[in-house]
Amino acid sequence: MTDALATDVRKAATWSIVLSFLMIAAGVLAIGGPMIAGVAVTAIVAWLLLFSGLLHLAFALRAGRAGAAVWEILLGILYGAIGFYLLARPVAGLESLTLAIAFYLFLEGVLEFTLSLRLRPAPGSGWLMIDGVVTLVLAVMIWSTWPSSAAWVVGTLVGISMLFSGIPRLMYSVAVRRLLA
Repeated sequence: MTDALATDVRKAATWSIVLSFLMIAAGVLAIGGPMIAGVAVTAIVAWLLLFSGLLHLAFALRAGRAGAAVWEILLGILYGAIGFYLLARPVAGLESLTLAIAFYLFLEGVLEFTLSLRLRPAPGSGWLMIDGVVTLVLAVMIWSTWPSSAAWVVGTLVGISMLFSGIPRLMYSVAVRRLLA
């Protein structure tokens, strides 16, 4: 490996280490303050919906047929209205996102459980069954305590995701740095 390439890789690994620490710290903060993190996620989703609504309205101008334009306009209005609602009432929006997560986890758990039964003779299918059961239990826990679960579900899940994304990234970046030492 050339010296210039090694220097570039070392710089990239250093930045990756810094970003990994920031991701881990953000994950810990989100787990520590799940309501704040949940409202922040709700605001991000709201802005994405507003932007998507604007894009649908822009696509309506380019639609070749009147029927397609009408659907794009309706979708744009729907996305925009939901985005405005989430921005205007972030706690209610957080409750809605929490219910959507519970529904998603329920469907995922059922599908994983079903897949585990279909793959029953295959090695490792038991892990799919365990995953399906755990996912179903989590969905039922969230659903049965809704709307009070909105205070912790979204922020905690985002925090855990950031934490478990940051740690492997940190380990990989440190390993790359050690290879170059």
